[in-house]
Amino acid sequence: MQTYFTPDQLRDPGLARANDILRACVHCGFCTATCPTYQVLGDELDSPRGRIYLIKDMLENQRTPDARTVKHIDRCLGCLACMSTCPSGVHYMHLLDEARHYISRHYKRPLGDRALRWVLAQVLPYPMRFRLALLGAKIARPLRGLIPDARLRAMLDMVPKSIPPVSRNDDPQTFAPAAPKRKRVALMTGCAQKALNTDINDATIDLLTRLGCEVVVAKGAGCCGALTHHMGQDTPAKASAAANIRAWCAEMDSAGLDAIVINTSGCGTTVKDYGTMFARTDLADDATRVAALACDITELLAQLDLGAAQAPEGMTVAYHAACSLQHGQRIKTTPKDLLKAAGFTVVEPADSHLCCGSAGTYNLMQPEIANQLKARKVKTLMAKSPDVIAAGNIGCMMQIGSAAGVPVVHTVELLNWAAGGPKPRALTK
Repeated sequence: MQTYFTPDQLRDPGLARANDILRACVHCGFCTATCPTYQVLGDELDSPRGRIYLIKDMLENQRTPDARTVKHIDRCLGCLACMSTCPSGVHYMHLLDEARHYISRHYKRPLGDRALRWVLAQVLPYPMRFRLALLGAKIARPLRGLIPDARLRAMLDMVPKSIPPVSRNDDPQTFAPAAPKRKRVALMTGCAQKALNTDINDATIDLLTRLGCEVVVAKGAGCCGALTHHMGQDTPAKASAAANIRAWCAEMDSAGLDAIVINTSGCGTTVKDYGTMFARTDLADDATRVAALACDITELLAQLDLGAAQAPEGMTVAYHAACSLQHGQRIKTTPKDLLKAAGFTVVEPADSHLCCGSAGTYNLMQPEIANQLKARKVKTLMAKSPDVIAAGNIGCMMQIGSAAGVPVVHTVELLNWAAGGPKPRALTK
């Protein structure tokens, strides 16, 4: 794609990066075949190729974003299926990031939209605030039919039937290995996950310590910054990320770390991109160190021997590939391979590359499109007649679990169970 940025514009690192990405696009249209929103809406401007044209025009002309452009950019899930498909290697993720940041700086959203985004940014990254909000939403749920805004109704629908008690495993501390020590790893405990499902971190710690890992929950680490980053709120996103970088580098520089383990793939995609987020800043070197050590829990488990892990006989697991794992981190076979090696019968739904509609806060901000994608995903998963659905991302688990007819658990919960740990609580209900 030919671009016309001026030399002055290209002195801006973000615009220079956008220019490189735009020039890589050859308008081939392969991305439209795998774009979920294009499949649902059928509008060229709701495809990656269409959005690239809108972003180019907006950035190149440095114009104030109009409502039409913002609508189509907002409708993008950020699922990155287009990046898996693109034969030219267009790094759409970083282009979308630049567009979102530009819109955040130059477009004044309607009051209701601004208020909703402010609430999400002030609540979701903070586990205790989120817990209080969930309790309030449970109380307000009987009034759901009186609420005119579909986005607010979607927030009420998100509330789980039961809110788990706080897990003290999420507090800063060190868990000693229960077998001869093989690795020392930091576990990212996350933010929303600590309020929605404490079993995931508990299972991760249980399994890793039994496999000989010393597991550290670093003091000062918290939200990865993805939730605000994807809303274009660069300052709070980088503040969250910087806190993590400092916390994990302190552990690296003291007793050392072999890995930074992440069991929420949306967070993993962001942490692995810290080097780019902090390029040309004082934290650039440390951010690169952190990104290099970051790994999904299944990547680490593939390096460890699960031993005589044995799943219950005849249990069929439908594996849902989270977009942030398969497209963002390019981890496609490892979770399935681990489940199969543990003795589970693993099946995959049709169109496994398509998003379930969760996508961070997307199911709250764009509930109509998200619900269509959820219905499609659940239908293809249930067509495989599974006993349980496994996924590697809390957002996907909540989205699919709200409509699936079988339990939805994290992959690590099943692997921990097969390796001698407790049965996942979702399977005992």
